[in-house]
Amino acid sequence: MERVAKLASERAVVVFTASNCGMCHAVTSLLVGELGVNAAVHELDKDPRGRDMERELARRLNGGAGGGGGRAVPAVFVGGNLVGGANRVMSLHLAGELVPMLKNAGALWLYNELTKQARQKKLLEPSRSKLANRTMAERVARLASERAVVVFTKSGCCMSTAVTTLLGELAVSAAVHELDREPLGKEMEKELARRLYGSGGRGGPAVPAVFIGGSLVGGTSKVMAMHLKGELVPLLKSAGALWL
Repeated sequence: MERVAKLASERAVVVFTASNCGMCHAVTSLLVGELGVNAAVHELDKDPRGRDMERELARRLNGGAGGGGGRAVPAVFVGGNLVGGANRVMSLHLAGELVPMLKNAGALWLYNELTKQARQKKLLEPSRSKLANRTMAERVARLASERAVVVFTKSGCCMSTAVTTLLGELAVSAAVHELDREPLGKEMEKELARRLYGSGGRGGPAVPAVFIGGSLVGGTSKVMAMHLKGELVPLLKSAGALWL
């Protein structure tokens, strides 16, 4: 379909989405909100020819004339070439391959890591006392055990959105705690960083942090990797988070 090819080449990064698609929101939030990409976003459910375009995207994404095998959105094009859907984009990002690809396509003039550095700096702030650490550890442990699946997030974190959206699509009724809306959120974030990266809390963001059956599974990279390998659903079933 010539229309898809034409739109896919109008800018360095083009994303075909649907307005009510959670994974579409996660991908566009990552590209536009976190990485600062000036992407062209086309919502197919608001385009008069959206259904025809969706069939063409499904054919390209899933291979073959029928276009069967998976969803058509989000569909991300970089430099006029189809990269893939949500799983592919998230995998590239977690592997450190997305930013170089965006740079090569001229979508990023400079990768700004100030947000990442600021987040890490917060995680490095020393705890007030051992008693406070112990109290916060107990609070996190208590919240992490309140349901079969518990996710600690932040309201403005696109990777948190990706994880909670994935769990929602798997029909998991997870308890979600947004740390930026918790009175003790900063202290809880330090405790989660300690659990994820060791006593110093160094190594990366503290959210999202996913607990299954009361045990810490990990952050975005771990959860997405398990999902892509087919290991996440069995773990959720064994914890009683999925009935089927």
